[in-house]
Amino acid sequence: MSDSSSVTPVAGDLAFTRDDLRGTIPEAAYAGALSFMRRRFTRDLTNADVAILGVPYDLALSGRSGTRFGPRGVRTASANIAWSGPWPWETDPYEQLAIVDYGDCEFDPGKPADIPGTIAATARKILATETALLSIGGDHFITYPLLQAHAEKHGPLHVIQFDAHTDTWADEPDRIDHGTMLWHGVREGLVVPERSVQVGIRTHNPDPLGFNVISSREVHQQGPAEIARRIREIVGDGPCYLTFDIDALDPSAAPGTGTPVIGGLTTYQAQEMLYGLAGIDLRGMDLVEVSPPYDVSEITALAAATLISDMLAVYAARPGA
Repeated sequence: MSDSSSVTPVAGDLAFTRDDLRGTIPEAAYAGALSFMRRRFTRDLTNADVAILGVPYDLALSGRSGTRFGPRGVRTASANIAWSGPWPWETDPYEQLAIVDYGDCEFDPGKPADIPGTIAATARKILATETALLSIGGDHFITYPLLQAHAEKHGPLHVIQFDAHTDTWADEPDRIDHGTMLWHGVREGLVVPERSVQVGIRTHNPDPLGFNVISSREVHQQGPAEIARRIREIVGDGPCYLTFDIDALDPSAAPGTGTPVIGGLTTYQAQEMLYGLAGIDLRGMDLVEVSPPYDVSEITALAAATLISDMLAVYAARPGA
């Protein structure tokens, strides 16, 4: 009979009981408080390098609703991979960086006109503490107020966008739409389009507003390593913002999204391209458009959680890190 007194107890609910903001401690995937990757829930950013912010917003969707449940779904799925750092990265961002889960952006859905300003103000508050921000959507509109806050701090940004759609359709200045946020971004000088790139595109748009566009066909034909090289050449050494719309992935890999388009990226291609971006000057990140009501066996949320870990690894590998 084994001596139970010799078994070291594993601390549960690491989202609340974790002492060190760095490091990975295994916890049962089926139990405990579901922060992102078991990071500590806190709004004290004194010692934090990166804050994870949920933005449960889907009032700007043009198709199927449900991305308001995205942050919760991604956090839940992340419990399945929280026992280890991302593979095949040589460095572990959860060991190298002090990462916290800041919780969700709070806004009143009954006052939709106020929501963009609330998202931007929340991002500004976090960035003012010299903490980097990774946001989980929510629909893709949230990138617009997030870009406002990041551009105020870092200047006009070189955007790397993984997406099935360019999101540069013309709009009215005061409209809220998840397909026009980069039209707003270019119009306001938040983005440097000629030094920005959109990857995985497979829908028509008559005016890309000067963005460099790499279609999904080019990814399939040229391979992820070559595409990563092209991305790095386009963005150069300028300050980058990375936004990943989960519909960049093919619906076979990510059915849980509002506007799925066939012919998309595989998870392997997406991960390999992110792996090839190590060393860019990454300043901010988001992953959007996960819609759990349309997911199957949480595969979309799992892909999102894993890609976020890869994005954090890209951030950990930035110059001077």
